[in-house]
Amino acid sequence: MKTKFKQAGLISIGAVAGVLVSLGINAVAQRDARLPLPLDELRQFSDVFGAIKANYVETVEDKKLITEAISGMLSGLDPHSAYLDAEAFRELQVGTQGEFGGLGIEVGTEDGYVKVVSPIEDTPAARAGVKAGDLIVKIDEKPTKGLPLNEAVKLMRGKPKSPITLTISRKGEVKPIVLQIVRDVIRVQSVKSKMLEPGYGYVRVTQFQEHTVENLVKHLETLYKQGNLKGLVLDLRNDPGGLLNGAIGVSAAFLPPRVTVTSTDGRTEDAKRKYTAIPEDYLRGTRDDYLNRLPTAIKNVPMVVLVNGGSASASEIVAGALQDYKRAVIIGTQTFGKGSVQSILPLTNNTAIKLTTARYFTPNGRSIQAKGIMPDYVVEESLDGEASAFRLREADLTRHLSNPGGGSEEKSRQPTPEELAALEKLRDRKPVDFGSADDYQLAQAMNYLKGQPVIVAKAKDATKDVIDPAAAAATIAPSNKSKP
Repeated sequence: MKTKFKQAGLISIGAVAGVLVSLGINAVAQRDARLPLPLDELRQFSDVFGAIKANYVETVEDKKLITEAISGMLSGLDPHSAYLDAEAFRELQVGTQGEFGGLGIEVGTEDGYVKVVSPIEDTPAARAGVKAGDLIVKIDEKPTKGLPLNEAVKLMRGKPKSPITLTISRKGEVKPIVLQIVRDVIRVQSVKSKMLEPGYGYVRVTQFQEHTVENLVKHLETLYKQGNLKGLVLDLRNDPGGLLNGAIGVSAAFLPPRVTVTSTDGRTEDAKRKYTAIPEDYLRGTRDDYLNRLPTAIKNVPMVVLVNGGSASASEIVAGALQDYKRAVIIGTQTFGKGSVQSILPLTNNTAIKLTTARYFTPNGRSIQAKGIMPDYVVEESLDGEASAFRLREADLTRHLSNPGGGSEEKSRQPTPEELAALEKLRDRKPVDFGSADDYQLAQAMNYLKGQPVIVAKAKDATKDVIDPAAAAATIAPSNKSKP
């Protein structure tokens, strides 16, 4: 039986549920189409409920039992479905505005623990040394084993200037790492830009928020005021995702009008649709089409998109669309691989459920789920390798959705003893400052734009290959005319 959804807000395609949970168009199920209730299973549920009420060592409130049952029902589906109580629902809505109180990390769950997907740059967590792949085993004095993710998020959220202690288990470290962190107001600046050198612009999108498209336009206008661009780098590294309309708008800024940016497919009719480069699909709550202010040259400027294992969801939609249309060359390492859509279904008492309702696809029909985007040029974060080479991926998450196209999923693998020894040396290195003069991947992107050789990683080998962009131009040269 088909269940229709009424649009009531936003559709979420963001990163793994966490301190910054991504959010998109809310949908609410119509009540007039219900499946038959499984009476035998409900009787069993009632029996368990009654047994707990009668025999548990302490008195338990009915509300707590029901809430935990709902949470378990959703968390057992996949890593991204979850129950949102009133506080979590409110924080999710606030998070899309780009400001909240907390630490500044994206988290998920793995084997009953809280796992860091990505620290958000220039936040208390990042400054304290929290790294992608870290396992948070204690929050202050509370163990996280078996703790629901929304409860862990509540513990990490708090008033600015209040202290918190995280005990972390890190691969390769014998002893747990104890970090003392002071919470702060997290203001995520979703778009940053600068002129790298005359004629070459750099734009970084850290997360897809309410005003990302508008801010992107402002930054591009500022770059073009300094002169026409000969090349542009769009940096989506460690971008965990965010709003679907933001991903459509950022893609539409560089693509021809009305082309397909992404499509979704699920069980309901509303889950089966295409999103195109038109104002109706990227504007929300305004009639002002920001993209009309962009210089026309932006549609043809040679482009490189930088990605890595922390690029997830909305950032993968943008990278996949620009790659499919051969509008930009993708440089970096394989992306996270989150290709599912979460709808926010409001319930009573200002609560909601975040439910996975569809998978999304690139214009060419590729599913990113559990596979990610493979760059045109695989370039690690340094000439010596990448400290996060074995970071957590979507395919590593328990109960992750499979890729509908089949084939092998891109799980992270355990490093060999030789690789582990090499990684230990890299972990002591200062983290990459994206956009700086020491940014190795950015340097290779500039080499490509200037027609100079690009040093790429050689599969399963520490040595590198050097590729001349001109020799590969026939297959991956930027163009806004080719269609999938």
